[in-house]
Amino acid sequence: MTEAPRPEGLLLDAMGTLIGLRRSVGSTYAAFAAEHGVTVEAEAINAVFPQLFRAAPPLAFPGVAGEALLAAERGWWVDLIAACLKACGHEEPLPAGLGPALFEHYGTAEPWQVYDDVLEHLERWRSAGLRLAVVSNFDQRLGPLLDQLQLAPLLDAVVVSSQVGAAKPDPRPFQRALELLELPATAVWHIGDSPEDEAGAQAAGLRCVLIQRPKPSGTPGAGSV
Repeated sequence: MTEAPRPEGLLLDAMGTLIGLRRSVGSTYAAFAAEHGVTVEAEAINAVFPQLFRAAPPLAFPGVAGEALLAAERGWWVDLIAACLKACGHEEPLPAGLGPALFEHYGTAEPWQVYDDVLEHLERWRSAGLRLAVVSNFDQRLGPLLDQLQLAPLLDAVVVSSQVGAAKPDPRPFQRALELLELPATAVWHIGDSPEDEAGAQAAGLRCVLIQRPKPSGTPGAGSV
């Protein structure tokens, strides 16, 4: 059996592959909600969040840029937060500052952890001459976040669905990353953790390697970002 040729570049999923949450979505949402006068159980949020996340429209905004894109990204997440609280029985309008506060929080390093093996692998791949790019169903917060987590210096590019205007499993985020790396699909592998990673990579002509990480409760099991 012929072995696959050594890749010249790697595309990497972000959440669930390189980084993960330190605590469940429910525990964070419940704590922030309490600060805004809303009582909701963390377990209730954890029970509804994965399904609502998967049912939400793609985090992608074709033809939108600049401040309008930032507003669209924030609005997408605020709508999801409101839907979670409503599904947990909170019928009142979302307190004005709650959604933006959570949006800002998840753009900081505090709620995130870098998986223990990530730095070692990134440094080894870089030393071997591989070009590396992140491809994520996320928004513009990801670049600064990876910088805060000290991963950005090890990457050649970061591609997020909101800017590309398409989300995995659409092949366009992968194709954009290939353009930035200046490599053909035949020379690049993708590493991710979801069916969307595998389907999108295959649609773009990439070999895909799936990994599994332990995830806090309330984390989507599919549709990884």
